[in-house]
Amino acid sequence: MLDDLKYIHQRDGQDALGIAERQAGQLEYKFEVPKIEGDFSNIVFAGMGGSALPALLSHSWPGYKLPFEVCRQYHIPAYVSAKTLFIASSYSGNTEETLSALAEAEEQGAVIAVMAGGGKLEEIAQQKNYPFVKIPAAEQPRYAVFYMLVALVNILEGAGLLNVQEASQQLQQTAEFLKQSVQAWVATVPADNNPAKKMALELAGKSGVVYAGPLLAPAAYKWKIDFNENAKNVAWWGEYPEFNHNEFIGWSSHPIEKPYAVIDLRSNLEHPRVQQRFELSDRLLSGKRPAAHVVQAQGETLMEQLLWTVVYGDFVTIYLALLNGVNPAPVDLVEKFKQELG
Repeated sequence: MLDDLKYIHQRDGQDALGIAERQAGQLEYKFEVPKIEGDFSNIVFAGMGGSALPALLSHSWPGYKLPFEVCRQYHIPAYVSAKTLFIASSYSGNTEETLSALAEAEEQGAVIAVMAGGGKLEEIAQQKNYPFVKIPAAEQPRYAVFYMLVALVNILEGAGLLNVQEASQQLQQTAEFLKQSVQAWVATVPADNNPAKKMALELAGKSGVVYAGPLLAPAAYKWKIDFNENAKNVAWWGEYPEFNHNEFIGWSSHPIEKPYAVIDLRSNLEHPRVQQRFELSDRLLSGKRPAAHVVQAQGETLMEQLLWTVVYGDFVTIYLALLNGVNPAPVDLVEKFKQELG
């Protein structure tokens, strides 16, 4: 089925596979970002769903010099003040939780910056002269994650708040590494030689449970989202070493039959004890849970490994969608829910 190009074209009506193949090019996009100055003591990023993903990724790489919190709800942290750089992010520009959080941040006198593809957020930014970065069009917010990561890095690099120097330049340099990597996963490569197709075939009919250490945890969360939105599968994610303090024992008993696929996203850059925990956990849980499918992140740097793992998950879950007989791109039930919510 996954080698039948006619079937793929029929099911993948919005060319999700093509979007996944081309998304490395988003890292080369050049945004015009107004300079933001201030005596900041913390950073708060407000966003939901795919619009929050760049912040989660950036927390792992390139990291921050100041306390950084991602706000995914209607209310903001109580500490937000005039010393807070508050970034409102919504691909549509109309996400109600983000608009609510923005209004509260304004009341607290925070310094505001906005990232959006349009909508009410763009209107507010123009009316109030907030620094604004417009995100290019994409089929779905989760397909614009690299655009938004570049935009966020540009904003915070200009404000001098990142741990890594010349982060935006490093993102551009990583584009070529990803462009080469994805060639092993594209639709024209047969399943026998295509790791992404092979993994999708192994995951079919099961609910995914994705684990990672602290460095790749944002990628594990992205895999969970991709299971949900691409493959229309329920899925979960977790993080080591916390896993060994609670969830680990949950695998040891009920339910006896476990219709899950366990996926370990591993990096040789994780703390050595975290790497050891993966190995020991899999051994001690042998026979109590399905053996883990190990994804060893490729790349020499954390940034390369993090983004490589994200894109690989995109391909795997898009192929899983095709095996499920569904179109990977649309999220019709989410749109219906928004309409019902009013």
